[in-house]
Amino acid sequence: MDYSHEVEQMCTVAKGVNSGPSPIPQEGKWVRAKQIADISGLTHGVGWCAPQQGACKLTLNVKGGIIEEALIETLGCSGMTQSAAMASEILPGKTILEALNTDLVCDAINVAMRELFLQISYGRTQTAFSEGGLPIGASLEDLGKGMRSQVGTVFGTKAKGARYLELTEGYISRIALDGNSEIIGYEFINFGKFIEAVKKGEEAILALEQARGTYGRFAEAAKYIDPREE
Repeated sequence: MDYSHEVEQMCTVAKGVNSGPSPIPQEGKWVRAKQIADISGLTHGVGWCAPQQGACKLTLNVKGGIIEEALIETLGCSGMTQSAAMASEILPGKTILEALNTDLVCDAINVAMRELFLQISYGRTQTAFSEGGLPIGASLEDLGKGMRSQVGTVFGTKAKGARYLELTEGYISRIALDGNSEIIGYEFINFGKFIEAVKKGEEAILALEQARGTYGRFAEAAKYIDPREE
């Protein structure tokens, strides 16, 4: 260790109180984290690329400082999906410090990793007060049935109003309008259920009908429209 001349000439003053770091909540315990291995927790965070053309929702399950599970969901551009594919191989097995300083291919994923590092390091995790945390694989619960991201795609104009294209339930096939042309419900197709049925040998047309559902006062509509065509 090199010291400047000024420091070398100083006398030593004993250090008094040293209470260490403040404890943070981690998986049902209060932990005084001093090294990466002291960090555990499951949390979510969102990142965005520099031109703000896309975003990433990142979910990590960290045990003993090691990323054991990663769920990467992206929105914005086609390249982000390929970046997410690579990140799913890069992240698991790394410490959170390694992951913070690793190129995760997409800027939005890198920013999401930065935001999660802050949350985890300060004990602001979803499992902060859950004894033992959550098992590996818990992030898949975010996807729901059909193992698809919860996506909302809605378009609207002042001249022609709103068009629901995709919501949590799935692909919107028809919108229900009342006598005043106001939206009172919609018909959707759950693609997750549809694909699962086809994989099990169901005829495509029958599988499509089984995956179809409605929301709101759909049956009471005065008019139905295709949001992509009308």
